[in-house]
Formats: sequence, structure tokens, C-alpha cells
Amino acid sequence: MENLLKKVLYTGVGLISTASENIQKNIDELVKKGSLSEDEGKKVVNDFIETTEAKREEFQARMTEIVTNVLEKLNLPSTEEFKTLTDRLAKLEKKTKTTAEKATSTVKKTTAAAKKAVAK
Repeated sequence: MENLLKKVLYTGVGLISTASENIQKNIDELVKKGSLSEDEGKKVVNDFIETTEAKREEFQARMTEIVTNVLEKLNLPSTEEFKTLTDRLAKLEKKTKTTAEKATSTVKKTTAAAKKAVAK
């Protein structure tokens, strides 16, 4: 899900970047034709960039909120919770293995002792 969010954000950034380039080209053409002064052109571009930056932050916050809500509704563990569970599982596996090895060793010793007792 996190990768999907990143792809959406990167796509949005790419679209904004392309739009900015197109606006800059159009403004440059208007300045060359004399329909717009250079100062007016710079102001339009700067206003667009400022507005776009503000909208990007709003978009990013909204997307984060949406993804968080979806994850909560799906009842999926967070990365931190998943790591904690994985660590706990690894410890339990190690403990189980150690316990099984001790039990096997005890059974072998007991079997050996029983064989000796029967042989006497």
C-alpha cells in the first residue's frame, strides 16, 4: 500500500512538473509577443508555483489520511507492529528449538540409562 501511495505522489509531482514547464513556455511566448510584460510573466509563474506547492502539501496530507483510514479499516498491522510480531516469532522459534533439543537430549539419556538398567 505504501508503494501505491508513493507512485500516486510521484505521478502527481510529474504532472505538476509538466504543467509548470508548459506554463513557463506559454508565458515566455506571451512575453515574446508582447502580450505580457516580463514582470507579469514572472508573477504568473511564481503565483502558480506557490499555489501548486500549497496544493501538493494538502494533497499529500489528504492521501496520508486516506491511506491511514484504509489501513485501519482493513485492520492491517503497521510496519512497526509487523516488525514486533516478527521479532517475537523469531524468539519463540528459537526458544522452541532450544526446548526441543533439550527434550531430545533428555530422552536419549533416559533411553540409554534404561537400556543399561535392563542389560544388568
